[in-house]
Amino acid sequence: MPTSSNSEITYRILGHTGEKVSIIGLGGFHIGIQNNENTSIQIMRTAIDNGINFMDNCWDYNDGISEIRMGKALRDGYRNKIFLMTKIDGHTAQAATKQLDESLKRLQTDSIDLLQFHEVIRITDPEKIFGPGGSMEVLIRAKKAGKIRYIGFTGHKSPDIHLKMLQVAQSNGFLFDTVQMPLNIMDAQYNSFEKKVLPVALKNDIGVIGMKPMGAGTILKSNTVTPLECLHYAMTLPVSVVITGCESLTLLRQALRAARNFNPLTEEEMSALLTKSAKAAGDGKYELYKTDTVHDGTVHNPQWLG
Repeated sequence: MPTSSNSEITYRILGHTGEKVSIIGLGGFHIGIQNNENTSIQIMRTAIDNGINFMDNCWDYNDGISEIRMGKALRDGYRNKIFLMTKIDGHTAQAATKQLDESLKRLQTDSIDLLQFHEVIRITDPEKIFGPGGSMEVLIRAKKAGKIRYIGFTGHKSPDIHLKMLQVAQSNGFLFDTVQMPLNIMDAQYNSFEKKVLPVALKNDIGVIGMKPMGAGTILKSNTVTPLECLHYAMTLPVSVVITGCESLTLLRQALRAARNFNPLTEEEMSALLTKSAKAAGDGKYELYKTDTVHDGTVHNPQWLG
């Protein structure tokens, strides 16, 4: 994985796009939950001022509040300092068009660097997205029109569904620019994206975006690993960027410290972390996004799919 450093923060190349992104990316859901939007803006601008240039978001996060606040934070010259990614849920052309237009408006930009299909979590999702009248048609047109630069997809349910999405894309003559997936200490030991999907993405030079390094906070409840160990494990993997949620300046500083003090873990250190978390990881109870529907926004809101 090609890397470079800007004195403190490490940057990596985002697959075949050639884009240089910070090893830590700021999670979009978590910057829309503050009581005061000025706090949200402060978190985002502090992250950017300290070298984080990858901004994660989604059309549905906090009913659009996350995108609205990010749009405000990216005023005053901040937009041209970052690589902006957001996601849509729509599987139909009509839903995708509506959601993309709303995201552009909320984010106050004419072009989104990376647009991803969100929550590819059903085995039938790939055919719907790529089928006649599906949302892929909209994204291809949007890319030609300059509204988006790159296209990717995300999901958290099963590595087999990710592989199906990549296979359906290939059968349609399409190569994704990015793929986003849970990559963490416990994923490596249960229904693993790291073992099944990561090698395929790397083989095809697709930019890998890791997410849920702490399992949406659940992994920490196992009392087997620390936040720093979680972040360094994920960052040691051959990924371009690790998305982490920072709902406060305190958590942002924690992420920045992890990035600034990062040296890739040795094989022995990685193995030791897996060993001490193995018992807790075995049945997926600390990865609820795989084993439960609590994190499945489009299950609870099927109308988002169109």
